[in-house]
Amino acid sequence: MSKSDNNYSTKHLKWKLLRKHISPAQLAGFSLASLIGLTIVILAVQFHQDVRPIFDDEESFIKKDYLIITRAVSTAGTLLGANNEFSQAAIDDIQAQPWCRKVGKFSSNDYSLYATIGVGGGNSMGTMLFFESIPTEFIDVADSDWKFDPSKPEIPVIMSRDYLSLYNFGFAASQGLPQVSEGIISKVPLEFTLRGNGHNDNLKGHIVGFSNRLNTIVVPQDFMKWSNERYGSGLDRNPSRLIVEVNSPGDVKMQTYLEEHGYQVAGEKMQQGKAQYFLTLVVSIVIVVGIIISLLAFFVLMLSIYLLLQKNTKKLQDMLLLGYSPTEVARPYINMVLAINAVVLVIAIVLMLLARAYYLPMLQAMGTSGGTIVVALIVAVIIMLLISVGNVIAIRRKINALWIQQS
Repeated sequence: MSKSDNNYSTKHLKWKLLRKHISPAQLAGFSLASLIGLTIVILAVQFHQDVRPIFDDEESFIKKDYLIITRAVSTAGTLLGANNEFSQAAIDDIQAQPWCRKVGKFSSNDYSLYATIGVGGGNSMGTMLFFESIPTEFIDVADSDWKFDPSKPEIPVIMSRDYLSLYNFGFAASQGLPQVSEGIISKVPLEFTLRGNGHNDNLKGHIVGFSNRLNTIVVPQDFMKWSNERYGSGLDRNPSRLIVEVNSPGDVKMQTYLEEHGYQVAGEKMQQGKAQYFLTLVVSIVIVVGIIISLLAFFVLMLSIYLLLQKNTKKLQDMLLLGYSPTEVARPYINMVLAINAVVLVIAIVLMLLARAYYLPMLQAMGTSGGTIVVALIVAVIIMLLISVGNVIAIRRKINALWIQQS
């Protein structure tokens, strides 16, 4: 008989001796509980990954959320001439909140501004206008022309994409005017008339981009500073609007703070944030439930293994006396546990993918193709590795304890 055949016979004999008291029902119960727990966890993780693009506007692993904050305007405040500006103390207090990352101030022009846009054939349209500026780090349009040189005064402008939509689908449609794309409107010449402090100048301008984040007309801060000094008072005024980068717009503490201080948030960002916050909360609860089930399955298996080892104590002691090492005696149980965990892992991933295939068409109807499955796979592997390591350590400790007693 060859050495390999002898090794096989030895392993087969050990397994026949040790498997006598194994309860298939107990192993099936553990496997089912572990499968349910793991599937719940990775399905919740995957669902969260797939739904996130519906709420996220920016393609980043850690999304930045921005809120435009103003003070609430009341009838009494209007009649009494209440000041709706933010003092530096109020700004510092917002900055100190745990949900706040950064705060930016809106600056506005304090001089007369008239804008003219050429529409071809010598025709033009004009209107009174306003400018605002914020720190560049809060702007969601990147352009190399976003600067101002007083020696060559041409004003770069970023407009809200909503303004273009209002023109195309509101004003143009009702007046029989042609609709225009972003590319075309960016090439249309602009002229701004700035009046104040005895100055009356006409400056050229051009649109460098359209913003989804800012519902206003934005110019560079260096231009705003220069123009206010030349045409306005030049004084630093407290802002009436703030842009705040936050961890999550649905944070309950943040909502409470804003309500207590009478602050309002522009747009529906808070409503979207509440939905995202609720989604995260529900997914977190589901994940916790899945982890609890997985832990219970782990303890069920360990209880089964300990009962099995207890029933086989005499056989194990005899094998140790015959010269088998604790590692050799423990190996059949370790291999059994690892095989069960591997099967559970594969089946859980398959079930997660089947469930994802069921709900993904519904998400695609909402305009998203879902997220990556890599995160869920990594979570599944990590959980099963931790459970397997815990199983192996527990089995070896029990066998070593018998070895020490035998010695």
